[in-house]
Amino acid sequence: MNYIKYLKNDIPASIVVFFVALPLCLGIALASGAPLFSGLIAGIIGGIVVGALSGSQIGVSGPAAGLAAIVFTAIGTLGGFENFLVAVVLGGAIQILFGVLRAGIIGYYFPSSVIKGMLTGIGIIIILKQIPHFFGYDADPEGDWAFFQVDGENTFSEILNAINAISPGATIIAIIGMAILILWDRVLTKKAKIFQLIQGPLVAVVVGIVFYVLTKDTQLFAISKEHLVSVPVPEDVDSFIAQFSFPNFSVIGNPEIWITAFTIALVASLETLLCVEATDKLDPDKRVTPTNRELLAQGAGNVISGFIGGLPITQVIVRSSANIQSGGKTKVSAIVHGFFLLISIIIIPTLLNKIPLSVLAAILFLVGYKLAKPALFKKMYLLGWKQFVPFMVTVVGIVFTDLLIGISLGLGVGIVVILIKSYQNSHFLHIEETDNGMDIIKMTLAEEVTFFNKGAILKELDRLSEGTYLTLDVSKTTYLDNDIIEILEDFSQKAKNRDITIKLISQRGTVENPESYIDFFNLNPKKVKPV
Repeated sequence: MNYIKYLKNDIPASIVVFFVALPLCLGIALASGAPLFSGLIAGIIGGIVVGALSGSQIGVSGPAAGLAAIVFTAIGTLGGFENFLVAVVLGGAIQILFGVLRAGIIGYYFPSSVIKGMLTGIGIIIILKQIPHFFGYDADPEGDWAFFQVDGENTFSEILNAINAISPGATIIAIIGMAILILWDRVLTKKAKIFQLIQGPLVAVVVGIVFYVLTKDTQLFAISKEHLVSVPVPEDVDSFIAQFSFPNFSVIGNPEIWITAFTIALVASLETLLCVEATDKLDPDKRVTPTNRELLAQGAGNVISGFIGGLPITQVIVRSSANIQSGGKTKVSAIVHGFFLLISIIIIPTLLNKIPLSVLAAILFLVGYKLAKPALFKKMYLLGWKQFVPFMVTVVGIVFTDLLIGISLGLGVGIVVILIKSYQNSHFLHIEETDNGMDIIKMTLAEEVTFFNKGAILKELDRLSEGTYLTLDVSKTTYLDNDIIEILEDFSQKAKNRDITIKLISQRGTVENPESYIDFFNLNPKKVKPV
């Protein structure tokens, strides 16, 4: 791919992703009970290392909100952050093993309705979680996506608390930032190319910094420190290097370390594969990400992140969707956003700490809205209940629990829908004629008939009246489960008692009232005398 050709798309997109990623890296670290710098390390490695190794052109990786609770618990139970880093390194190694074993194929088995529900649910969560930050109420850190929050509140009680604690300055600049973003998105980008190169979020952030500087000495509109980005500011090179932590490999023999490592590897891999599937659906160019290569890239990223004091990494839908919405075309966007994170925390941490969180909330608002547009609900409803129900269960599950539980609920409902469809489509029944009170019925079995279909077939057989002539056609059935054969075997005695004649048509031949269905389907067809 000609990466230079798309620099005009990727560089502006990388700036937007940078502004989205910055508070999330810090917020997820805070929610995880880890050093703030560890979140930035994970964001940098996720951008530069994973971005370079990944086969995804538009996916962006970094610290994952879905792992925050696991990280928080593990740091306490494993005896400290340095011990936890050993689990991160080992978790990355296990992910590499997953990639070598080609476990990435798992990602292809999630129904489309569940993936769309995942995107929509995350969009709704982003909107709900950013409402308090929009009004300058920052009791809960950015990146805490769970319904029950680390500050003891839940998603909705936090919003109610925010209404009673509105910060005028933060709210005003958030509204101004939102107006800039909408004006840029709906009007200015269509007027001139310069507005496509200079992204609205960058302008909104610059205006936010200017507003903070001009109003910091006023009583009414000043934005207090807790409502600003909070990047660690090192005094010199030594203090910067001191922010890195390193794993304590002396605890590698502890079984708890390995359990945590496997948990990280499994959860991070699932989140990544789900994000890959969702991101590929959002990609305007409909490119397909090689999932096994993605697991290898994520594993390598986690090994490196763990070695230098970073949080676990996954591909993240919030950053990836922001990248796509901003026009990102290639992996250059993800890589450059990682370099922006690295350079900014070294050169301009003090300037970053002048960015109001409410402006970044305005940026995330639009990201969330584009993921959860009302039109999508109508579209899914019109597709029928078999698509709409798993979609809605996933959305509600994600909003009221967390990402993995919501996905699991949606997947469970999706499986139930498949079972119902399988039950309904196991066979076709046709009453051909009735002669002297005798029904002549033809039952044609589907191409694949499994134990899921036992109930439907058994029900139809039991409903046959005495003296029925049943033609059972399995000639187009490529797979007939042993459970179904046993049903036919058991029914053969009932058929004799009820004077039911069964004519069996199959690729092995045609027989009438076979002595044994088990023998018929398992012995050489030459041993069965055709009619």
